[in-house]
Amino acid sequence: MKLLFKIILITTICLGIFFYESKPAASWGFFGHKQINRMAVFTLPSEMMGFYKKHIDYITEHAVDPDKRRYAVEDEAARHYIDIDHYGVHAFDSVPKFWKTAVAKYTEDTLKAYGINPWHVEKMMFRLTEAFKKENIDLILHYSADLGHYIADGHVPLHTTENYNGQMTNQKGIHGFWESRIPELKADSYDYFVGQAHYIDKPNDMAWKTIKESNAAVDSVLGFERDLNTKFPIDRKYAFETRGAMTMKTYSQEYTEAYDEMIKGQVERRMRLAIVTVGSAWYTCWVNAGKPNLDKIGDKTVSDSIQKVLKKEEEQYLLHKEKSIKGHDD
Repeated sequence: MKLLFKIILITTICLGIFFYESKPAASWGFFGHKQINRMAVFTLPSEMMGFYKKHIDYITEHAVDPDKRRYAVEDEAARHYIDIDHYGVHAFDSVPKFWKTAVAKYTEDTLKAYGINPWHVEKMMFRLTEAFKKENIDLILHYSADLGHYIADGHVPLHTTENYNGQMTNQKGIHGFWESRIPELKADSYDYFVGQAHYIDKPNDMAWKTIKESNAAVDSVLGFERDLNTKFPIDRKYAFETRGAMTMKTYSQEYTEAYDEMIKGQVERRMRLAIVTVGSAWYTCWVNAGKPNLDKIGDKTVSDSIQKVLKKEEEQYLLHKEKSIKGHDD
């Protein structure tokens, strides 16, 4: 009887892998992105803090807008990652750091096919700087939230490799596990005192340094999980949790704790670095714009026009999610 139960349990788990983990989860998970943007506000100097704290709910809630736009905006997906290993062993030496030079070498289509995150981070910093110069509250908030998202994405190791979900090494599901499940269970114990935002002399260098550091961690992200799988009982690796009206298969707390201990809090370190980097990027854009008086524009409200755009993106996202649930595509 016990043997029959174990066979049924293992079969259920395997089916769960197919249905629930056939595609990677949203980057950092909605919780992770919101937490990064929210905590980045507290790294800012006093001249910026008042404005950003006043709009902290907006900055927090709209941290996930780029993930929602993936289903409404062409080329959006490519902004969240870069499969740097596609370009060879010495990719960081051979891939041009500036967009026009990279396009000339590889073509724009090729770059978009393998991700453009570091180049897009630099573009978003330019846009936010211009928004500060114009003292346009709509664009300041919109670009701040978006920039935080893309910088946070660059801090995820699996956003820098073609093996983004362990699909090449029989580790499907590791993407959502690393960036969503671990923060979901562990974030309450994280240390969010990350220091003050600082000026970034060369945004392009910052964006590429982030990718290089993330990519250096790919081997450990995958390697430690492979090692853990050789000794962790399969019938204790997953658990079933009820979320709203749905029962979902996910990684068990026991397995999550064991893996997090093996990688020595790597997820927390990357999240902490993402927080201070996001704050520093906002600060840099503000300085480069001439340090406009944010208190002067802080009383303005976000206009209806941008709210309509965001509402449309939300509707597109919800439509996609509804189809995904029906088709078991998550």
